[in-house]
Amino acid sequence: MKPVNFDYARPKDVAGAIALIGDESRTVKVMAGGQSLGPMLNMRLVQPDLVVDITGIGELKAVTDQGDRIVVGACVTHADFEDLRVPDVAHGALPSVASGIAYRAVRNRGTIGGSLTHADPSADWISILSAIGASVTVAGPAGSRTMSVEDYMLGALEADLRPGEILVSVSVPKLGKGARWGYYKSCRKTGEFAHAIGAFLHDPERGASRAVIGATESKPIVVAAATAFIGDGRGDKPAKGFDANATAKLLEASGMVDQIDRQTHVVALRRAIERAYPA
Repeated sequence: MKPVNFDYARPKDVAGAIALIGDESRTVKVMAGGQSLGPMLNMRLVQPDLVVDITGIGELKAVTDQGDRIVVGACVTHADFEDLRVPDVAHGALPSVASGIAYRAVRNRGTIGGSLTHADPSADWISILSAIGASVTVAGPAGSRTMSVEDYMLGALEADLRPGEILVSVSVPKLGKGARWGYYKSCRKTGEFAHAIGAFLHDPERGASRAVIGATESKPIVVAAATAFIGDGRGDKPAKGFDANATAKLLEASGMVDQIDRQTHVVALRRAIERAYPA
């Protein structure tokens, strides 16, 4: 099956993209890497009147250093992180996670902004960026808005974009020298979406201790104080204090009724914490 006919536009700046996206007389879809939109077009799951290709906008491919953080354009690819064309400000977390996304052909074209906006609960960026404490900026007819990554995702396949808005950048804080992170995902084979994700960050300099349980049926579960799972976090092996029962109860309270599913997610978080403090 092939997509129905549609118009195509490739604006040169964000203002031009916003003008096109805000045309309420037509159904408009934004295309960056096209790794999610392409298959949806082919299967006619979406049938837009206009596809707006934002890959020609230089601003969306830029990476800027703002002192305590870097700001990454929405069209920066997974491979850009993997190949360290984006500065490593998170002690290897971002290139490591990027290298595990799908396959190299997908990473060459898929973008960080596209992944976040597609808002698949099983995708990698939403979980690791929530753990690190990243934020996003969107722009539209009424100006720009900035929010945390976890707030940007409203639910499965639903991002907080108002009519005419577009995601323009992701702000990633620089981790302190003593920061520790761990990431683990459970999937049947390399390249597939995860069935369970665990992400963990402990950054004493920033006073951050966060845990994320991803690949749920909705948005990831973000625990802003991971000490609820690992005690006070002191010592060389915080993973030894991991409270599996507390994690399972949190998952059950969130609506995860299947016991095997809960246990898979509990193990994913425990392994993420263990990876933050290897033997």
